[in-house]
Amino acid sequence: MQKNKVIFVAGHRGMVGAAILRELKKRDYKNIITRTHTELDLEDQGQVKAFFESQRIDEVYMAAAKVGGIHANHTYPAEFIYQNLMVEANVIHQSWKTGVQKLLFLGSSCIYPRLAEQPIKEKYLLTGRLEPTNEAYAIAKIAGIKLCESYNRQYGTDYRSVMPTNLYGPGDHYHPTNSHVIPGLIRRFHEAKVVDARHVSVWGSGTPRREFLHVEDVADACVHVMELDRINYDAHTLPMGSHINIGTGEDVTIRELAEIIMNVVGFKGELMFDLSKPDGPPQKLLDVSLMGEMGWKANIDLIKGIKLAYEAFLVAEKK
Repeated sequence: MQKNKVIFVAGHRGMVGAAILRELKKRDYKNIITRTHTELDLEDQGQVKAFFESQRIDEVYMAAAKVGGIHANHTYPAEFIYQNLMVEANVIHQSWKTGVQKLLFLGSSCIYPRLAEQPIKEKYLLTGRLEPTNEAYAIAKIAGIKLCESYNRQYGTDYRSVMPTNLYGPGDHYHPTNSHVIPGLIRRFHEAKVVDARHVSVWGSGTPRREFLHVEDVADACVHVMELDRINYDAHTLPMGSHINIGTGEDVTIRELAEIIMNVVGFKGELMFDLSKPDGPPQKLLDVSLMGEMGWKANIDLIKGIKLAYEAFLVAEKK
């Protein structure tokens, strides 16, 4: 392995970017470049152009994105589509312009149709309507996949796209309403425990099934994919086959998830469900057989992962 190659991790302060940075350092990569938002605004085409022209970058991990849960996606759709489109277009285009041959784009499982057949195979992309609550974000991520696919087809680059399932872990945002489901529930159950509340309310019916992946696992998977000399099915230039699912291959209901978090946190009150709030898709379980063929599988089970996430939350709260 070329441990001295110059690697740019875009979004290194985010949950996924920080985990990728840790994983790269753990694997003894020497020349890793990072920039804060103050140092480099990835939405600014001029700044991104100047940055790439001033560096000699060999690989890019495209982990920078505006992310959030159902409430945030529903409330700020313009921000989610605009910011994500601008960032990915600027970084991917300037990567090509400056000769970066290898790039990893991180998408999301929300790219798939709301009622896709389960488990969801990569080929199901663009075969049906998206989930309305996060359509703007999903369209931006689909555009990122197609950017990579198009540059690969036209220019012979090796830009790979991975689609992780729902992520959680250290570095997550624990806002009670704007965050994803696991960090949001961790905060709500913790605060309810502190004040000895009688109950905690969870959005929706609790019946939808979701798959969750710890962020350390997705970082391991991302570096694994990038270290492959050539993706063994050579489909990342083909429509509907240019991306790879990353997940555990197992899911739970939101009720089961809430019960796990409630037990880990130690909340003794009642669990309630707010039926006036949206459920989202009935199920989102990825087919991860392709990653299995590539020699990777998840290592952190859900209960252990939530314990680790709660420990990280408690540390963050003390700061």
